[in-house]
Amino acid sequence: MIRVRCLRGGSRGAESAHFLGALIGRSVAGWVRKAFQSTRSAVAATVSERASVADDNHKDKAPGALTEECPVCSYNEWDTLEEVIVGRPENACVPPFTVEVKANTYEKNWPFFQQHGGHGFPEGHVKKAVAEIDEMCNVLRGEGVTVRHPDLIDWSEYYKTPDFASTGMYAAMPRDILLVVGNEIIEAPMAWRARFFEYRAYRTLIKDYFLRGAKWTTAPKPQMSDKLYDLDYPMHSVEDRHKLAMLGKFVTTEFEPCFDAADFMRAGRDIFVQRSQVTNYLGIEWMRRHLAPTYRLHTISFKDPNPMHIDATFNIIGPGLVLANPQRPCNQIDIFKKAGWTIVAPPSPLMPDDHPLWMSSKWLSMNVLMLDEKRVMVQKNETTIQKMFEKLGIKTIKVNISHANSLGGGFHCWTCDIRRRGSLQSYFD
Repeated sequence: MIRVRCLRGGSRGAESAHFLGALIGRSVAGWVRKAFQSTRSAVAATVSERASVADDNHKDKAPGALTEECPVCSYNEWDTLEEVIVGRPENACVPPFTVEVKANTYEKNWPFFQQHGGHGFPEGHVKKAVAEIDEMCNVLRGEGVTVRHPDLIDWSEYYKTPDFASTGMYAAMPRDILLVVGNEIIEAPMAWRARFFEYRAYRTLIKDYFLRGAKWTTAPKPQMSDKLYDLDYPMHSVEDRHKLAMLGKFVTTEFEPCFDAADFMRAGRDIFVQRSQVTNYLGIEWMRRHLAPTYRLHTISFKDPNPMHIDATFNIIGPGLVLANPQRPCNQIDIFKKAGWTIVAPPSPLMPDDHPLWMSSKWLSMNVLMLDEKRVMVQKNETTIQKMFEKLGIKTIKVNISHANSLGGGFHCWTCDIRRRGSLQSYFD
């Protein structure tokens, strides 16, 4: 901005100087006004031209989305499912055996990570997982659900940031990285270094949803330097971990916000979250502020020696109906009891002890996907939980994904519901 200051004579005997100064001041000021107006007009014309070009470049994408129904809309875990993202097992890589991976896995599997970290999961196992997920997608389509997939990426590629170096992992579990709240897709920052760039596999899908009218939010990306982790986190036995969890001590520190989307469970205006090995209190607070005042975020905890992802511990499957893991009781269960909810304890899993589960427990049996209040996708071999659902009046859609389970997730983990037919409601007022 140009400023013109006109100096005027201050003594009574300097009338001529005063007149000359005023004349020059008016002339310069007039010239500046004309120059400014001319420049402003030119800039406006340029901006208008550029905007016109931008509109032309996107007129076949963005404007039309504003008049269409938003392709993204989901408020809970049980309204009628219309569209879902299903993960891909292809190119899945074993994460390097870093402190955060060690803290989230069982001792019996540590040699597997030490031997295979940075390389692909067993090829024959992945091939079977691919076939199982393909069949799962066919069943979903047969139930009237639109199925979409992330991009294929080479996860064995080595990468380095100013704070760490790693290889990738996979795009198998969209529930871990994406959280849909209403018409908004939230990208979680994650907490494992091997999953830092996992978002790249979903960007094609998310950009498409965004161009069609959805909101898109990316949570602050953590540096993942050593300060985010307790490098001396003691890990010797399940008992040790249980004591640490009860004391509120986890492998992730409060250096910066981090969270996995799978630590959140939606029930309309109320969303429940746990502090876990991958979700810290700063991450929870970031989400609380981001979602307020429309949504209420509640932090709950469990008697769990290794909390990571809430949906094999506490799975809300309908209005007033929740599956609660009997081996990991919820410390705040009275919230649900006082609201009149039914708490159902699922039966013990039937998965054989010798079946490999490198990053999860047998309780994936309760990691189910609700297609609506009366239909549930459940593991084919888990007959006891099928009977439980049938007693609740819920039809079971049986699919076998036992080899896909080995990669770290059940039906809920392998999916992210993009659109469910329903509206925002409160179930706790």
